[in-house]
Amino acid sequence: MTNFKLTIEYDGSACHGWQRQKHERTVQGDIEKALMTMAGRKVTLNGSGRTDAGVHAFGQVANFHCDTRLTPEIFQKGLNSLLNDDIVIRECQFADEKFHARYDAKNKTYHYRILNRLIPAAIRRQYAWFIRQKLDTAAMTSAIPHIIGTYDFKAFEGTGSPRSHTTRSVLNAEFVEQEGGYLLFEIKADGFLRYMVRNIVGTLADVGRCRITADDFKQILLSKDRHQAGTTAPPHGLFLMHVKY
Repeated sequence: MTNFKLTIEYDGSACHGWQRQKHERTVQGDIEKALMTMAGRKVTLNGSGRTDAGVHAFGQVANFHCDTRLTPEIFQKGLNSLLNDDIVIRECQFADEKFHARYDAKNKTYHYRILNRLIPAAIRRQYAWFIRQKLDTAAMTSAIPHIIGTYDFKAFEGTGSPRSHTTRSVLNAEFVEQEGGYLLFEIKADGFLRYMVRNIVGTLADVGRCRITADDFKQILLSKDRHQAGTTAPPHGLFLMHVKY
């Protein structure tokens, strides 16, 4: 059986997340249907991780095993012709027989975009969280160092997470101010809990609104109590950018 590695870009606006569902459209489900058409048999796709409904990706990684003579180039071209325009196979290549997109991942990088200005956007409204109130970006930036390192992130975990423990190592995190009122939050970690990035961003937004201080943010992390953290930021501002192996 040949092992193939895919790098996938998708707009998650119309999908109910990555993971296949029986009665809903998902990214994994769409690609597996296209693979079945090409391979003539059921093919299981292993993703590097799940993204929730409405979340996007520039660099999702997945792998599948298939007994076939088709080349990576043929799979890439064929899949892109079969898939809807909101899912694109950026790269298809041979992988080591034992490679697994999820279990071999060393770290992942996510971006979260906030539009912070008085006027909302029409064209890019589905790719950023619009916050009209002026945020104190200096205060938000001062809170970020509290999450860099290895901690129990239970306070920022969504319910129903399939995990054995809630400790994760955040390698880097920062806010970058961009033109047009956009704020980009970048975070890299060895793994993420369900809703972890969105809950961190929602709580950082509370710091920016001066509802809590940077020290309060630290205490929320240490409390391991989800009820103390802020609201869950909406999914449409979140992008899976890169998976490192």
